[in-house]
Amino acid sequence: MATPQKKPTGFRAAAHLPPNPQHIPLQPHPPINPAACNQSQLHPWCHSSSSVNYSVPLQQASQQPPISRNQEPNTTQTTFPFMENPRAPLLPVQNGSSAPRRPPKFHLPANAVLVTKYLTLLSGPLACLLVCLLAPVDGAGRSMLAAMAWVFLWWLTEAVPVPVASLAPLFLFPILGIASAETVARSYMNDVISLVIGSFILALAVEHYSIHQRLALNITLLFCGDTPNPALLLLGICATTAFISFWMQNTAAAVMMMPVATGILQRFPEGAAAPPPVVGFCKAVVLGVIYSAAIGGMATLTGTGVNLITVGMWEAYFPEARPIGFATWFMFGFPLALLCFLALWGVLCLLYCPHGGAATSLSAYLDRNHLRRELEGLGPMAFAEKMVLSVFALLVVLWMTRSITNSIPGWGSLFHVHVGDGTVSVSPFFWKTLFLTFDSHACACMQILMATLLFIIPSGKQEGEKLMDWAKCKKLPWGVVLLLGAGFAIADGVRSTGLADLLSAGLGFLRSVPYLAVAPLVCLVSSTITEFTSNNATATLVIPLLIQLAPSIGVHPLLLVIPGAFGAEYAFLLPTGTPSNIVGFSTGRIDIKDMLMTGLPLKVAAIATIAVLTPTLGEST
Repeated sequence: MATPQKKPTGFRAAAHLPPNPQHIPLQPHPPINPAACNQSQLHPWCHSSSSVNYSVPLQQASQQPPISRNQEPNTTQTTFPFMENPRAPLLPVQNGSSAPRRPPKFHLPANAVLVTKYLTLLSGPLACLLVCLLAPVDGAGRSMLAAMAWVFLWWLTEAVPVPVASLAPLFLFPILGIASAETVARSYMNDVISLVIGSFILALAVEHYSIHQRLALNITLLFCGDTPNPALLLLGICATTAFISFWMQNTAAAVMMMPVATGILQRFPEGAAAPPPVVGFCKAVVLGVIYSAAIGGMATLTGTGVNLITVGMWEAYFPEARPIGFATWFMFGFPLALLCFLALWGVLCLLYCPHGGAATSLSAYLDRNHLRRELEGLGPMAFAEKMVLSVFALLVVLWMTRSITNSIPGWGSLFHVHVGDGTVSVSPFFWKTLFLTFDSHACACMQILMATLLFIIPSGKQEGEKLMDWAKCKKLPWGVVLLLGAGFAIADGVRSTGLADLLSAGLGFLRSVPYLAVAPLVCLVSSTITEFTSNNATATLVIPLLIQLAPSIGVHPLLLVIPGAFGAEYAFLLPTGTPSNIVGFSTGRIDIKDMLMTGLPLKVAAIATIAVLTPTLGEST
């Protein structure tokens, strides 16, 4: 009886290698008797792990000759992204010597690393001390400026993890006399924070059941005809990424879509063997994914943290004003995102997509049947997937209809405006909120409403198993929640201490700027700052200043806040501008020059879009 063939394990099974082009069947290895073999005749699999390269592709491993006694062992190994950085997305492995290589990292001596670490760690306290001693500000404003210096330096240098630095206001504000501990703690849990938690849990459910992969393959098949059109295929990939980014954070959308995109690109030749049209199209796909994730996050309130920070600060500064709900944001954000998306597609097609006869060079590598086989490999949509989509669709409908217009109040009016978008996605005592609508503190008890259903509805796979359990929620990004809470705490402190009035004086030059030039100028300033700091940190710093500046120049605050908020999302030029840019840069298919060539015209188009929509569509919404 023949020995059964063993399935590859370890890196061989995880690498997702392309099918054997020669269609050579793998023969089972005959039984080996070590006692009957001398050392020089041993099979390669009998050698120790230090002499055999297990990280090479499967075909190459099966073709390696035996290693003699005097032969130097081959220790060259293919580097996987997750071996250098465990947090890097698991992208398809690039095999062969033609794969793009990153330059070797520069390693500092151990003592230099320790000195740098301690300097960055002490930068926050030292900056706080210097501001307290030297800043020409009196009273609580000086204390608030010192606390901001501490927090922002830790954010920028990452002397401690960003979530840990986001906890600093909880001890700095009471110590410096800015606010009580109870007041600061309230900033870390409000309707916006609960909205974020609910959105994250739903996004984890979508990711767990691979709904995003099914959606991506369906849309790719829709745009990939019998004769593939590179521009239409690029449009399908970018549109899918943007749509996913509507409902989850930009980085999560980029991480989820990049393996799908690079899986398509894996069919193309790489390195010197790749013709220029193929190289350009690969760059267009990677750039399209990261920029589409950023643009898609502009459309909805839950798309990115900047949107939530903006709404939270607006409600904190103007509690009596009409709140900015999900539908209100969508009425302005979706047209803006659509125009920016079309500009992105046009720039990518103009710079990278092959035209005319060059486009046919891609047809040999894009197999519609292979895409269909990948979709069939996912199997039919199971009951659990259908229920997750149903809960998600119900949540979107409730978000869109809570508050529609002034004449059509929406279902939120039935609860005396005591519910918000976060109440839909979160509220631990939902039924208490439902019946005690006259209790103004009912909605303060926030936890998951729609997300709670995922912990109740059975999955249909095993008896007692639900769609979600808490073990799956351990990946919930609490760091983002803490970062948002720190932003709200800083905004409250800037307002309560009067520091915003002092800082807004530095933007006094806007008083002499023409009315129609205010929005693009504010957007330009904000988009420049965000290239060197995180989007959320830029919004936290800029938006309170713009709110305080608006009355002094005689304009509505939203005329400054909206361009400043969207400008904080225009991090298109550098890989460090936003984590989603790093996701694309880590694939090795693009470099900084490509980002500058694409991001600069895209940023100009996005600022021009803000300049047109803010005084027109913004007035009506």
